[in-house]
Amino acid sequence: MNRTLTTSLRRSRRSAFTLLEILIVLALVGLLAGVLITNVDKMFGESQIDIAQHQVNQSFRAPLTSYRMHMGSYPTTEEGLEALVRAPEGRGDRWRGPYLDANQVPRDPWGNEYQYRYPGEHNEGGYDLWSYGPDGVDSDRNIGNW
Repeated sequence: MNRTLTTSLRRSRRSAFTLLEILIVLALVGLLAGVLITNVDKMFGESQIDIAQHQVNQSFRAPLTSYRMHMGSYPTTEEGLEALVRAPEGRGDRWRGPYLDANQVPRDPWGNEYQYRYPGEHNEGGYDLWSYGPDGVDSDRNIGNW
């Protein structure tokens, strides 16, 4: 009878997980979760940069071109992108806006205002439009239409 009890205890010990095995599995799950979270964050950050690039190169192009056709030139640096949603002071007779669908100037993916300059320094005869990017600081990492 003693032998049957010993065999039964050995079988039950083999069918259970040890504390070490459980800790190893938890460590592996934590490691995989960390790698996944890091990669998702990178993908999300890259998509925000893509959105900003699309907006400065494409989304503002049609409204600014329409404004130019009606007004004879792009908005001045002082008028800025606000001229696309509100008639500039003293020039409302030719203005046919708003030129943006949302009736407000969109912000970049990080919540900052887009920067605008006309006449452009990078685009002669045109305008410069850019975002400071994820760091929000004017640097060589700006996302611009040049």
